[in-house]
Amino acid sequence: MRARRTTLGALAAAVLLLTAACGDAGSSGGGATTAATVTGTELMTCEPVAGDKLVVLEDDLGLQTVDNIVPAINTAAIEGDTAIVGLLDAVSATLDTDTLVALNKSVDVDRQTSTEVAAQYLEANELSAQDAVGAGKKIVVGAGNFSESATLAELYAGVLRAAGYDASTQTIGNRETYAPALESGELTIVPEYAGTFTEFLNKSVNGADAAAVASSDLDATMAALTTLGDGVGLTFGTPAAAQDQNAFAVTTAFAEEYDVATLSELAATCGGLTLGGPPECPDRPFCQPGLEETYALDFAEFTSLDAGGPLTKTALQQGKIAVGLVFSSDAALAK
Repeated sequence: MRARRTTLGALAAAVLLLTAACGDAGSSGGGATTAATVTGTELMTCEPVAGDKLVVLEDDLGLQTVDNIVPAINTAAIEGDTAIVGLLDAVSATLDTDTLVALNKSVDVDRQTSTEVAAQYLEANELSAQDAVGAGKKIVVGAGNFSESATLAELYAGVLRAAGYDASTQTIGNRETYAPALESGELTIVPEYAGTFTEFLNKSVNGADAAAVASSDLDATMAALTTLGDGVGLTFGTPAAAQDQNAFAVTTAFAEEYDVATLSELAATCGGLTLGGPPECPDRPFCQPGLEETYALDFAEFTSLDAGGPLTKTALQQGKIAVGLVFSSDAALAK
């Protein structure tokens, strides 16, 4: 375990405990910090800083598995049709995570419908005018039962309709429900997430205890996904740069006060942090244990909240926690 912990044993052996200040007090009422020199590195106990805006700290050492948006397609349904994948890839080429956040804000905050947002987006990105190659071929684009998936499905269906396909969308519940429908051909296409779907298929094909094949390496993950997909009759488009993955956020005010933009910078600057997230976070390798082992982050306290939901985001904004688990495409991260 690569952890740098500010324990009494380490302090007694190699640490000079100092008291210092870290600029002006933050809006949370904190700001005064205790600095400790541990093997030449000065760490501060960085208090939470309240603020309305949140920002994700870059996962610069690749703790999280990639979860790029990728079209999952029933292979038999598009046999002999070379245009569909290209049209879907054209949509993917326009999507990065900031764009996905903005789309989610339009739906979740501004209360537009996914259909309206998709139509505006396709028009703005010059995707609403296509050569009429579809000849009325019927396509059903499935969506999970959450707004981001619905918006992505409308983007896929919209670009296909622009090319002459008879494309419709159908919301069909969770992955356990829509994946069999995609494999059977009841659905033609579903917007998926590279790492998550890789592991879903991996466990479906190889058993619940199968070793993970998805990772922080997108190329390797897509290679594994392609192989698994071949076995169940699925094809995949080119993944978008956009990701919806577990991420760790602070308030913008916290990031500015302590001058951190990455998880490595946070670990090099701050100790004694308060972490918030779902109840299972202290036991999950991609949550607290992963942060401690991969980044050597030092946590003084964990607060049990929810998985990227309103409890975690509110606790961050109110200055009750310094770091919280969120999802990287959350509308609350809109700039």
